[in-house]
Amino acid sequence: NLNAQADNMDLNCKSAILIDASTGVIIVEKNAHDKLSPASVTKIMTMLLIIEAIDSNKISLDDKVTISKEAASNKIEGTKLLLEAGEVRTVKDLLYGIAVESANDGCIAMGEYISGSEEHFVQLMNKRAKELGMNDTTFKNPHGLHVDGHVTSAYDIGIMSRELIKHEKIFDFISKYMVTVNVGKKNDVKRELVNKNKMVHFYKDIDGIKTGFTNEAMYCISLTAKRSDLRLISVIMGASTIDTRNKEARKLLDYGFANYKNINIAKARDAIGEVNISKGNHMKINAVVTSDCNILVPKGQDNGTLEKIINIPKTLSAPISKGQKVGQLVLYRNGTEAGNYPLYSDRDVTKSTFINNIRKSFLYLFIY
Repeated sequence: NLNAQADNMDLNCKSAILIDASTGVIIVEKNAHDKLSPASVTKIMTMLLIIEAIDSNKISLDDKVTISKEAASNKIEGTKLLLEAGEVRTVKDLLYGIAVESANDGCIAMGEYISGSEEHFVQLMNKRAKELGMNDTTFKNPHGLHVDGHVTSAYDIGIMSRELIKHEKIFDFISKYMVTVNVGKKNDVKRELVNKNKMVHFYKDIDGIKTGFTNEAMYCISLTAKRSDLRLISVIMGASTIDTRNKEARKLLDYGFANYKNINIAKARDAIGEVNISKGNHMKINAVVTSDCNILVPKGQDNGTLEKIINIPKTLSAPISKGQKVGQLVLYRNGTEAGNYPLYSDRDVTKSTFINNIRKSFLYLFIY
């Protein structure tokens, strides 16, 4: 039990969790499944849906978004970019606004752009949460302003934080301390945005993710930091002050870095195994990982018995898409599962023509 020695850690907050970003292993937890108001930490899911839409080429950072009356409404409280109805902003501008300024109007604008309406975007948020196994979570809006029933847990924040930072591009936004964007219908109003997460400025190892505050949620944060090959995610919910929140989040990170290390088993894009392909224009594909595969171990202890189990079929039928999941790599330490990574096809395979099938049959008969 990796977190047994941290059971007595005195954490001054309602709930907390510390996880290894690579493996998802929990190092420290306190009331990690309590359903609480997350305030603007909600925006981690909003940013996840935005960056997934960008990486899947549904939208681009340079797309122009026309701001609606709803997004510019005075009914939207809290931190804003002060967008005007009818002005045009790029996705990049709005993502900076959400990640750095924690702009509530930017969340509405991007929700409408991706899915047509705020309501439908919230449905997408909840659908994605379920897909990720965030079973403590119900979203009611994309920004985190308090609404009864809008809840999540430290555990679920850890899940969506881990998913968000799998997208390297998001660090261009969440790690920025200051950025300048133009706003207004004439594009003539400069806004100097300063990250609400001041810890990205004061600590070299911290490069994200999101803070939050409402009277109901109190002070919340999800932090990520990296030293050497170890990246950690620290979540604090319901702290009484900003200083307490930051101190407790830093305490968790320091504990993790002092006591744990990662052992690398495979690097991103490494081929883990081969799969034979029937009726395709290629006879084999490589099953590859898309992220580094590590095992978390306590410092100062023997690494123990390390084992990897590759679960892939011997044969698949074409067609196969590049990036299609084809199996699983499971890592074990001392007989206990310590990491689980999907394996993907490294190439597209189309269905073979009749002539190619004859040619491959010939090759199998006389060469293999």
